[in-house]
Amino acid sequence: MSEESENYYDGLPVGRLGIIPLESCTALGKKVNDYLVSWRRERGHKSTAILHEYQRDSFIIPSKVPRFGTGEAKGILGESVRGDDIYILVDICNYNMTYKLFGQESHMSPDDHFQDLKRIIAAVGGKARRINVIMPFLYESRQHKRSGRESLDCAIALQELVDMGVDNIITFDAHDPRVQNAIPLHGFETVQPAYQFIKNILRHGSDLQIDSDHLMVISPDEGGMKRAIYMANNLGVDMGMFYKRRDYSTIVDGRNPIVAHEFLGADVSGKDMIIIDDMISSGDSMIEVATLLKKRGARNLYLCSTFGLFTNGLEKFDCAYEQGLFTKVLTTNLVYQTPELLSKPWYVTCDLSKYIALLIDTLNHDSSISALLDPVERIQKVLNKFKNHEKI
Repeated sequence: MSEESENYYDGLPVGRLGIIPLESCTALGKKVNDYLVSWRRERGHKSTAILHEYQRDSFIIPSKVPRFGTGEAKGILGESVRGDDIYILVDICNYNMTYKLFGQESHMSPDDHFQDLKRIIAAVGGKARRINVIMPFLYESRQHKRSGRESLDCAIALQELVDMGVDNIITFDAHDPRVQNAIPLHGFETVQPAYQFIKNILRHGSDLQIDSDHLMVISPDEGGMKRAIYMANNLGVDMGMFYKRRDYSTIVDGRNPIVAHEFLGADVSGKDMIIIDDMISSGDSMIEVATLLKKRGARNLYLCSTFGLFTNGLEKFDCAYEQGLFTKVLTTNLVYQTPELLSKPWYVTCDLSKYIALLIDTLNHDSSISALLDPVERIQKVLNKFKNHEKI
């Protein structure tokens, strides 16, 4: 059964479907919309869901956030959303967008994107039947706990959204999912792209052998153990972990510097490695882990990260690739990707638009998304295809 047919439901939708991709998420929003339009058109007469405009040429509701010369702004919707089931998509990491501030060009920061999100919610004005926010990179998710006299930005942001009338918040690979405790009576889902990573690794690793003698999954730090264990268990292989030894007597750029990465796990010699983490920021940790594994005799290294931020540029990855430290870097299209990144021979993009469309279609029919959040069956299906030398 295809993913589209799995997503066919007989029940009535919550309301007329409306998607509002903010300018930061235009490309991803268009792909999501195309899937939804196609699926609902194919269902045709088979659908017993009788609702005005269940099928439309586009579910995208036009919106814009114009700015004044002072940098202030307002949210505007291009059509009525009364009674709609609204899904707002925002990429808070899209630094490629700019605006004029007193005549000077300023790049959009995560704070700017979050404010624009609130402006669009305010423009909805409580008229929608339900508001859902899809924010792949959770705003301020790295500031998720308090150490000393610090602000709890992520928790405050979540509370702000639900206070404005947001019913569900969907994010991907939250830095710490326990932040949902800030809004215990509202919907909060953190989605893992493990299936997409496995599928794309299998596409680019034709000589992979999926067993404990030839493959390992590595967590680059103790905080990412859970996602590494999940992937290792699905693949049926061993897991290893690095932990960061820090110098707690020194603070550099607001945090304690890493002195060394220590490895815990079985022998890696001659084995392929899948290193999985939630984000590549500067890339220093990921490359250091790859270097240490290569020194221990590892074969092919696949570096997987939900969010490829590359805040310090791509040069260090170019150098590491030329030195043979890794085989491929895989990240998703959930955050802005530069044309330069997409052109790199070592880079593989994992498209999550179909997955997001499935989540939206399922939620719009008020159905459970449990099967989508835990894609064990789909992972096993693609593994069987790989083992049987079928096209993935």
